[in-house]
Amino acid sequence: MEVNGYKIEPGADLTGANLSGANLIAANLSGANLWNANLTGANLWNANLTVGEEYSSSEDALVACHTVLRGANLTGANLRDADLTGADLTGTNLHDADLTGADLTGANLTGANLLAAGLFFANLTGAELSGANLSGASLGGSKLVGSKLTNANLTGANLTIADLTEANLIKSDLTGADLTGADLTGADLTGADLTGADLERANLEGAILTGANLTRANLSGANLTGANLTGANLTSANLENKERDWELRGTFPDKTIEKYMEIKERELNWGKTILIGANLTGANLEDAKLTGVNLAEANLTAATMPDGTKHD
Repeated sequence: MEVNGYKIEPGADLTGANLSGANLIAANLSGANLWNANLTGANLWNANLTVGEEYSSSEDALVACHTVLRGANLTGANLRDADLTGADLTGTNLHDADLTGADLTGANLTGANLLAAGLFFANLTGAELSGANLSGASLGGSKLVGSKLTNANLTGANLTIADLTEANLIKSDLTGADLTGADLTGADLTGADLTGADLERANLEGAILTGANLTRANLSGANLTGANLTGANLTSANLENKERDWELRGTFPDKTIEKYMEIKERELNWGKTILIGANLTGANLEDAKLTGVNLAEANLTAATMPDGTKHD
């Protein structure tokens, strides 16, 4: 088909094309080149923007570097392995879209709707995701190094073994999120809501959790060395360090096995953790290593201490 004078077909070269507001419902743009194209407000519902049968190599995946997709409708779109480096996806609707393996390095996804989107092993390094809706999204194995997720909605999201090193998660909502084995080294989780989140074997070394809500969170086997939990709420949190196996939830490629085995070897070691003024009411600290931890003014009412005794 032809839209605004441009042929919409697999492998199309749409470099710099102006497709603003275009109706591209169910369009087949597999292997297309959308470099610097303008698709502001375009409707790409159920569009195919991945590698087609005649475009079987990864080199033929969608190229949409620096493309403007602001406010576009990409609901259910197939964007597997797409190159969206630096793309403007502000306010874009990517509900249920498949972005498995996509490169979104430096992309702007401010306020984007990624509800239930598939982002397994996607590269979101340095991406702007402030205010984005990632509720129920699958981000297992994804790379979010240095990404900005301020006020993002990550409720129930799957972030198993994701790399969130130095990520900005200030005031983000991670209620019920699965962060098993995730790397949150140096991440800023100030004021974040992690109620009921699973952080088993997660690496939170040097992370900032000031004022974070970790009520009923599972931190078994997590590494919080040097983390700052000043004023954090760990009511009924599980911090026990018992030897037991854990398994990845969901389907992952074979390449995760090596990393999975490495993470299984981690153990809880807080060393220099700061817990000044933290609320640890009812928290389970059995078998935790608390050497050198500053518990000044912390609330340990009814908490189970490392030796198994209950704190008054």
